[in-house]
Amino acid sequence: MNLEIEDLRKVIDNRKHSTVVLDEVQLRIGSGELVSIVGPSGCGKTTLLEIIAGLQSKTEGSILIDQVPIEKSSANRAIVFQQYALFPWLTVQKNIQYGPRIRGVNAPERNRISREYIEMVGLAGFESHYPHELSGGMQQRVALARALANDPDILLLDEPFAALDAQTKENCQQELLYLWEKTGITILFVTHDIGEALFLSDRVFLMTANPGTITECIDVDMARPRRHSVRLDPGFRMKEAQIRSFLYNGVRELGVDQSGGFPVRLAR
Repeated sequence: MNLEIEDLRKVIDNRKHSTVVLDEVQLRIGSGELVSIVGPSGCGKTTLLEIIAGLQSKTEGSILIDQVPIEKSSANRAIVFQQYALFPWLTVQKNIQYGPRIRGVNAPERNRISREYIEMVGLAGFESHYPHELSGGMQQRVALARALANDPDILLLDEPFAALDAQTKENCQQELLYLWEKTGITILFVTHDIGEALFLSDRVFLMTANPGTITECIDVDMARPRRHSVRLDPGFRMKEAQIRSFLYNGVRELGVDQSGGFPVRLAR
């Protein structure tokens, strides 16, 4: 499905003042694309994903899926957060079956769905394990399988691998590409990691803070399928340098000390 966001604005009001969290956000994602958003903490990336998922309301603007406006949550969009949010009292199989069960899918079909995704994420043999018996990487694979078991058209991922060690993170990135290639689902991936965004994505959007908005789009024109060796490719490193340059130039124009982290707002 195609996702289009036009002039999205999110304002939070309290008794003392109003805070503009998102302003003039424009985003278009084609059906079956895997795109990433890179930006500093607090720029509104998670808020944007939650609005797309229907978990938060917007103040202004429009969100369209295949030209149809969306206002609330729906099974055609699934979101996975950095925290695995698995039900600790349910096994791997029961966690994955949860969504289909809520939708009224019969038991034989729920079993078929869970078997399919357990195989797909490489957890065969762990069907009866509980979340506390799994590693972090395995728990995140269960979370992905649970999201995919609802057969969504759009998968929203909010830094799902940020808490993992480097080797597990790279394995999960590779597995995500396998799942994406197998299902053809549209994916919007949020991360702080420039290398991760480039490795996974067709395009990388840069997001700024105060208020949050999207300022740049970088095309990632590297061949697929991809393996982690692509990170050594001169083209990959050039793209990475290009993104870092956008961030650096924003800091320099604002006169902000680079040691202080990301700029408040990137130069347009």
